[in-house]
Amino acid sequence: MEWLGAAYPWVKAAHVIFVIFLMAGLFMVPRFFIYHQECAPGSDEDRKWIDRERRLIKIILNPSLVLVWVFGLMLMVQIGAWHFGWFHLKLLFVLGLSGYHGWTVSYAKKLAKGQRPMTDRKLRLLNEIPGIAAAVIVIAVIVQPF
Repeated sequence: MEWLGAAYPWVKAAHVIFVIFLMAGLFMVPRFFIYHQECAPGSDEDRKWIDRERRLIKIILNPSLVLVWVFGLMLMVQIGAWHFGWFHLKLLFVLGLSGYHGWTVSYAKKLAKGQRPMTDRKLRLLNEIPGIAAAVIVIAVIVQPF
């Protein structure tokens, strides 16, 4: 008997839903940083960007990341995913995206302190990370190349 039973498709749906929320946030936050860096530290516009970033992180990114992990671990146990090569690739990239999430949180804190340590160009390049990771993860899960 599968431990999730009839809840399996609901858990899988919830996992996909929160992955979509997480990815939307991970695509948005670096774009926010690019616009935020253009304003003067301490200005009214700066405070607005700080608030926008804080809300995006606290309301969308953080809860989504937690729920993606919870539902994903439930699915991993359900299907015995640890035994599949494709799962190891997916897990590697999910860990990378989790680290990227941590980086976005720390960068938002730096911007809130008035620091501007990265160029717009570097932020634009870093904005590509979620898309590349998503492509690899989807291919690993759907195609299951190994």
